[in-house]
Amino acid sequence: MKNYILASASPRRKELLGELGITPVVCPTDADETIEEKLTPDKFVEVLSKRKADAYTYELAEDDILVAADTVVALDDEILGKPTDPQNAFDMLKSLSGNSHSVYTGITVKSKDKSITACGETKVIFREMTDTEIWEYVNSGDPMDKAGAYGIQGEAGRFVSAIDGSLNNVIGLPTELLKEIFIKEFDIGDLK
Repeated sequence: MKNYILASASPRRKELLGELGITPVVCPTDADETIEEKLTPDKFVEVLSKRKADAYTYELAEDDILVAADTVVALDDEILGKPTDPQNAFDMLKSLSGNSHSVYTGITVKSKDKSITACGETKVIFREMTDTEIWEYVNSGDPMDKAGAYGIQGEAGRFVSAIDGSLNNVIGLPTELLKEIFIKEFDIGDLK
């Protein structure tokens, strides 16, 4: 029986692991998320997920499986992080209006003997939004703690006209990719 550790405080990531039949111990790590060099969004999230996994300070036991993740929204390869203030959130959402963008989630799965890092990508298309719609959403407070200033599973879902790829990846954890890593790399097959 494996003991799963989630190196994240995200309730959404915990819920997504639950969909795989996993009840993790939540143990967020305190990793430095500053990256000076210019990286593509996929490499950026891979580096950060690995950093978060490596920042776990306890020694992993034989049956421990650690999962760390990082998600970014990128428009034309420019990373849109969490908004700094309401105007910044509005500007991000305005730039996404009527456009296609990508959501990348880097994941690192680590055991006592092995560490695997990978990245999921999902294309998301937003319909044209009015300034009033954007401000109403910004004023709800929902976008302020989310990469790209939106959470697809909440009110912002109404702005999405199409997605190509994993919805769970956009929410914060590419469960299909994670399941594949669990099975192929860690011989874990008892998942939902």
